[in-house]
Amino acid sequence: MSTGHVTRPAWMEKPRFATKAAKGVAVLVVLGLVLIPFLVIISTSLASNREVVDNGGWVLWPSDPTLRAYRNILEGGIVTKALGVSVGLTVVGTLFSLACTTFLAYALARPGVFGGKPVLLLILFTFLFPPGMIPAFLLVKGMGMLDTYAALVAPVLINVFNLIVLRGFFQGIPEELYEAARLDGAGDWQILWRIVLPLSKAALAVVSLFYAVSYWNAWFHASIYMESDHWPLSQVLRTYVIGGSQIADTGLSEAGMVSAPQTTQMAVLVIATVPILLVYPFLQKYFTKGVLTGAIKS
Repeated sequence: MSTGHVTRPAWMEKPRFATKAAKGVAVLVVLGLVLIPFLVIISTSLASNREVVDNGGWVLWPSDPTLRAYRNILEGGIVTKALGVSVGLTVVGTLFSLACTTFLAYALARPGVFGGKPVLLLILFTFLFPPGMIPAFLLVKGMGMLDTYAALVAPVLINVFNLIVLRGFFQGIPEELYEAARLDGAGDWQILWRIVLPLSKAALAVVSLFYAVSYWNAWFHASIYMESDHWPLSQVLRTYVIGGSQIADTGLSEAGMVSAPQTTQMAVLVIATVPILLVYPFLQKYFTKGVLTGAIKS
């Protein structure tokens, strides 16, 4: 019987110090590439106009931090109104989309539902062949939704990907639970409310975040269907910060200034980015369970 040394496969060997060091350096480099731009944006928003001009438009670390740009934005004007529109649109739109997606996914997940397969095929058809911009605009106009907030919700009320994820998750629930509930006299609504939804918290959390991010960043439909008085924050951000246009009503009182200085632009960018960054860590733990389970089961 051989007692010689057994060679382990390469993937079972412990990584060498050089390998660990190289991975650590790579992680630090990537982390720096991600964090430094955020630091520059936040620092520039906290710097004074004079310091921004002296540093060529960007500040890495402000010498005298001030919240003046944020106060100017939140005192009133188009940015403040757009922030309120975005918050309301995100909350209301997410609730409506989540409710409609849940109901439709539950109906399509149950076997024997009348017309279930044809409806599913039609939904998948819209996913593979989405409507063009002109037909969508004519439909919204024909329904009288131009320049209304319904135009930002109704055309995107149900996302096909989110629907497929929820449907797959519902199909993964053991059939014995449905049968036991029916033996106890529970109807479809009771089964959905008391059994399916409590077991689907992971998938619902992920789908909610997907919808919230989508509504928060909904600038494209706003640029087509909405007047500037009803713009959400994402469209204001795109027009006045990325597009370089002027903000005529930000509450600025400095020397009759009407164009947004760099500090105000970066403050708008921070306000538009931070809410999603604050929500994401609380829902991150549900991503693997929610998305992968729904995708595999579907």
